[in-house]
Amino acid sequence: MIPSGPFINISFFQPQSFLMIGIPGLEFAHGWISIPFSFMYTVALTGNCLILLAVRRTHSLHQPMYYFLSMLALSDVGLSLSTLPSTLAVLWFDYRSIDFNACLVQMFFLHSFSVVESSVLLAMSFDRFVAISNPLRYASVLTNNVIIRIGVAIVARATLSLFPVPFLLKRLNYCPGKILLSHSFCFHADVMKLACADITVNILYGLYVVLSTVGVDSLLIVMSYSLILHTVMGLASPRERVRTLNTCVSHILAVLVFYIPVIGVSMIHRFGKHLPHIVHALVAYVYLVVPPVLNPIIYSVKSKPIRGAMFKVLRGKD
Repeated sequence: MIPSGPFINISFFQPQSFLMIGIPGLEFAHGWISIPFSFMYTVALTGNCLILLAVRRTHSLHQPMYYFLSMLALSDVGLSLSTLPSTLAVLWFDYRSIDFNACLVQMFFLHSFSVVESSVLLAMSFDRFVAISNPLRYASVLTNNVIIRIGVAIVARATLSLFPVPFLLKRLNYCPGKILLSHSFCFHADVMKLACADITVNILYGLYVVLSTVGVDSLLIVMSYSLILHTVMGLASPRERVRTLNTCVSHILAVLVFYIPVIGVSMIHRFGKHLPHIVHALVAYVYLVVPPVLNPIIYSVKSKPIRGAMFKVLRGKD
């Protein structure tokens, strides 16, 4: 007799939970591996929170460039918090189970914050373009109201793009024996592959989301820097060219830190099925953990005003 319940019937099955894994093949060393992971999460959360406090408390940083940096820091905090509980639960306590609905919620926030980060990086490239190409109109173009609208548009874009994804996964019929995820968190592509049903709609919608967000953003960022480079090359003084380009270095590094792992994850999922599971896991961790760690370091090293404001926060001075 088949048990009845909210998740099981004769023709439709959804698992009550999935099983996560940490680093495939290195389960015996999870205790040691948890140390650098804990350190990286601590650096990411501390560094980005320091940036948020520094911008909030320092009146001289109440400028468009630093408002966008605050948005980037906020998205990094959200991205870190999306994966931290499940990752450390697996590494610290070998707690591998995650509820089906909790998995979908985690997946929504994880991908949403990735889209937010991509959108913020695009907004920051626009900020640099206006500041370099038309500095006299910079303050009149990027007013506080415009920045607020950009922020709302970024959040709305991410929410609307990812909102259908959990429901598209929830409608699928899953195989009772397939509950093992490839990571210590829920990826859309990972969960989708566990279904015993036609996932064409999920694949096409996932591709649409990637192309319409990260794909479009990356192209527009390249276009922005092409225009910036054209403007900079028009400057008469080589020293002025270097000084102007130097204002973009932090943002360029942040773009590379985010988009290189994104490309890596996409390539691995599309063409790296023959690669060992440990490669898939490590690339995914680099994509989700490294940018939130490196962004505060990049901006604190390259931006003297940010560095000074962060030290003031640490010393407890307003």
